Amino acid sequence: DLIEEPEKKIEWVSHAHQFFNTSIMSGETPFDGGSFSTEMIEDPDELKTIGSQLNIPYNNGAAESIAMTMYIGPNEYENLDSYGVGLETIIPYGRSIFGDINRVVIRPSFNFLSKFISSKGLVILILIFIIKMLLYPLYYKMLYSQAKMGVLKPELAHLKTKFKDDAQKIQMETMKVYREYGVNPMGGCLPMIIQIPIWYALFRFFPASITFRQEAFLWANDLSSYDAFISLPFTLPMFGAHLSLFTILWAISQVVYTYYNMKHMDMSANPAMKYVQYLMPLMFFVYFNTYASGLTCYMFFSQLMNILQTVITKKYVFNDEKIKSELDLNKANPKKKGKFQQRLEDAMKQQQLQQNKKNPKKK
Repeated sequence: DLIEEPEKKIEWVSHAHQFFNTSIMSGETPFDGGSFSTEMIEDPDELKTIGSQLNIPYNNGAAESIAMTMYIGPNEYENLDSYGVGLETIIPYGRSIFGDINRVVIRPSFNFLSKFISSKGLVILILIFIIKMLLYPLYYKMLYSQAKMGVLKPELAHLKTKFKDDAQKIQMETMKVYREYGVNPMGGCLPMIIQIPIWYALFRFFPASITFRQEAFLWANDLSSYDAFISLPFTLPMFGAHLSLFTILWAISQVVYTYYNMKHMDMSANPAMKYVQYLMPLMFFVYFNTYASGLTCYMFFSQLMNILQTVITKKYVFNDEKIKSELDLNKANPKKKGKFQQRLEDAMKQQQLQQNKKNPKKK
């Protein structure tokens, strides 16, 4: 690939590796454009050659000096930021809100904890605890929504028998029951949605941060690379030639967490979702097997924290009898339908009518 910028004023150019870079910065006068090339090397195919040609602004024939600064060193955020030209942006923390979360929240928090704790692995565990405690009020609402649906599970059990294989009718009646008892089946989604930016930011933070390079924790020798627990005699595309223990433990914990949650939820209206929940850990396992062990370590212990919060909250905080009384009170004092709920029910009824037209014998 070749990019030419013949007229663009350029303040700096950087050739960056995962953890190191070579950069050149102009002085008071920017460079007068340039051309930039990237060439992939066939053997080994994961390497590439990067080239940059810069036009230096000087008067032909005149004696003058052009000030430039060159940096050759690690991608340490504070060092790069000290030049004041935006050189720190070469660290791939992500764009938009994800990069801002890493630069403004995650990185400073991690650096602050690292002042008191030398082990980067222990800092990850403490960071997990802090994040989980801050998000617990939202997580509590999600668990409470699941608990209410769990209490209604016997109420919904007869729908599958009553309407047999009419999935559309079962779904409509299920939504009707939820509305009567004042239960919002989407109430548990908000905490998960809020956590997505944080999760994706961490997804970019661990492999991009030089602070994890050659840092060991438990059985992982380098938190910036995968923890090869077992070496395989063959290589699979995307999967590699090894098994990552942190990734294996995360996948197992994800299955356990899913199984525990599914026990308290009614999936009769859409049974296929139950199997999708179990397939997702397997699909992500293939992808994360070659990812930085700092991230998979975070994912595993974060999931353990989820399981711990879920079990303790459902076993020692919630009371099914009180929840049932609340639901009965909601049924006795029904609330007005929301616009979204009304549109959803109308759409389901319309779909049911169309299905009945296609199958007139089906009641």
